[in-house]
Amino acid sequence: MSGPLEGLRVVELAGIGPGPFTCMMLADAGAEVLRIDRATGGGPSAAPGPYWDLLNRGRRSVSVDLKHPEGVALVLDLVEKADGLVEGWRPGVAERLGLGPEACLDRNGRLVYGRMTGWGQEGPLSRAAGHDIDYIALAGVLWQIGRSGDRPVPPANFVGDFGGGGMLLAFGMVAAMLEAARSGQGQVVDAAMVDGAALFLAMTYSFEQIGWWSRERGANILDTGAHFYEVYETADGKWFAVGAIEPQFYAALLRGLGLDGEDLPAQMDREQWPAMKERLAGIFRSKTRDEWSQVFEGSDACAMAVLSPWEAPMHPHNVDRGTFIEVGGVTQPAPAPRFSRTPSTVTRPPCAPGQGADEALAAWGVGKGRISSLRESRVVD
Repeated sequence: MSGPLEGLRVVELAGIGPGPFTCMMLADAGAEVLRIDRATGGGPSAAPGPYWDLLNRGRRSVSVDLKHPEGVALVLDLVEKADGLVEGWRPGVAERLGLGPEACLDRNGRLVYGRMTGWGQEGPLSRAAGHDIDYIALAGVLWQIGRSGDRPVPPANFVGDFGGGGMLLAFGMVAAMLEAARSGQGQVVDAAMVDGAALFLAMTYSFEQIGWWSRERGANILDTGAHFYEVYETADGKWFAVGAIEPQFYAALLRGLGLDGEDLPAQMDREQWPAMKERLAGIFRSKTRDEWSQVFEGSDACAMAVLSPWEAPMHPHNVDRGTFIEVGGVTQPAPAPRFSRTPSTVTRPPCAPGQGADEALAAWGVGKGRISSLRESRVVD
C-alpha cells in the first residue's frame, strides 16, 4: 500500500498556497488526487519533466476551461467518482461556475466538499481580500509574535496559510471522509485560516487563566521573555536556540555554559530574566555555533543549533530519519506523519498544469473519444 488513504479519490480545483498544501498531504498519504487547472488555450504550460512547485507533487493535472459548459460537465462527471473535492477560491466563485457544493453534492451525495479561505464562507469579511498576515492578525496570533517593546514579527506564511489553513483542511477532509464512509452522506468542510490560527491560542488562554501568561508581548516563558527560552548569537554570527524549561533541563544548560557552580537567581524569578539573558548572550558569543553544538551534544539542555532550510537536510538526525528526500533531483520535505504499516510516499514529482492529462482522465474513466473531443473543442488544453 502507498499510504493509509489509498483508494480515496479527490478532485482539486487548483488554487494557490494552502489548498495545494492540503492536497499534497492527502496525496502523500495515498489518496489519488486529480488537479483541475485553468485552461490557457495554449496546451500544457511546461515541457515534460519535474515542475518547480513542490506543493503539486504526487498528483496529475488536467487543464480545463471552466467557463465552457463542457468543462463544467467534465468536472461534475469526475466529482461523481470522487470521495472529496478541495477548492480555495473566494466565496461565490465556485457557485458562479456551476461547481459549488449544491451542484456537486447533487451529483454525488457522499462527496466531502472542502473549502479553503482566509475569512471563511460567512461573516462581514468573508468576501474581503486578505493574506496570511491579515488572517493571523485578526485571530490574535500575530500580536504575540515579537519581542518586548518591538513590533509583531510575521512568521513568513507558516501559521495562516499552512498550519491554520492547509493542514487544518487536510484534517477536516479526512475526518469528514471517515464519517461519510459510515453514514453514506457528504458535507461541506469550511476551513478558514482565521479560525485555524485562532486554534493555536488555546494554550495562551489556558495559561492566562492561571496567571502563567501576562498580556505583555515578549515577557513570557515561550515568547522570548525568559532567558532559558531564547535564541542567542554565536561567535561566528550564527544562532543557537535554547528551550530549557524544566528544572533538570535548565540544570543541564547551566552545566554546559559553565555556570552550574555559581550562586544564580532562581530560574523563575521573572525580574532577573533580563539580566540573565544578557549574561547568557555574552557566554554564547564566546564560541561558534558548531562549537556549542559539540558542547551540548548528548545533553538534555534542550539547546540546539539554528539551521537554515539549506543546512537542515544535511543534519545527521534528519539524514537518519529521512526527514528530507530527493524526488526528481529536487530536495524537499518528506511526507509526514509516519505510518508503520501503510507508509506514505511521494508517487511522482509535481507536473505542470495539463501535463499528462490524457492518462489522468483515462484513469478516472473518461473514454478516448471524449478526450479527443474535449481537446478539439479546446475545453481541455
